[in-house]
Amino acid sequence: MNLALSALAGFLAELIDGTLGMAFGVTASTLLQATGLSPAITSATVHTAEIFIIGTNGISHLKLGNVDKQLLLRLALPGTATAMLGAYLLSTLHATWIALIIQSYLLTTGLILLLRAFGLRPLPRINPTIIGAIGGFLDAIGGGGWGTIVTGTLLAADNDPRTTVGSVNTAKFFVATSESLVFLATLKISYISYLLPFIIGGLIAAPIGAWLCKTLNKKQQRKLYILVGFLLITTNTAKLLTELIKSI
Repeated sequence: MNLALSALAGFLAELIDGTLGMAFGVTASTLLQATGLSPAITSATVHTAEIFIIGTNGISHLKLGNVDKQLLLRLALPGTATAMLGAYLLSTLHATWIALIIQSYLLTTGLILLLRAFGLRPLPRINPTIIGAIGGFLDAIGGGGWGTIVTGTLLAADNDPRTTVGSVNTAKFFVATSESLVFLATLKISYISYLLPFIIGGLIAAPIGAWLCKTLNKKQQRKLYILVGFLLITTNTAKLLTELIKSI
């Protein structure tokens, strides 16, 4: 894989995340897998990079009082446990069904983003402990989606936006760290060459994304939701069909 493509994936994913407040992992995973990286290397790259990005965000939320500590524990503990399980399965098993699950999951995430763009609430109210467990496992398997699933579900259930975003982002630091430790133990450092340019691309995009978040109006942000949703749907539909054909 061209290292410039890894940097570009990091740049675009952080640009979208900085503007919309979600979809970093699923966007990055879709772009990286489209360039030929395996699901395991993709997820390892994305989540190791997230330690640096999310860690900074989590400290900021804690200092600003945006974290509900009880909600943080209810998300972080089950999310960390299931994320480690998902990371282990992804890095040690090479069954066709795992690839099918990953593409189906990313495709579904794209549909969820499209529904949100049109003001619909596609996810039901779920207990935070359960959604943390589900979010952690799918985040590890799919290379992202923690924010899209967990934040989106809690907000749809009319939880307080400030403490929800702060708690979910802070919990993500523990989830991403646990995933990265498992990937490091199972994959060693086979993905380090993709990681550095990916992080650099993300760091370059961070201030641009923050500026766009401040300047874009709701109508423009809605268009970006639709664009990202279509990106996830079209790319992962093609890969899903390819995997299905191979399995026949």
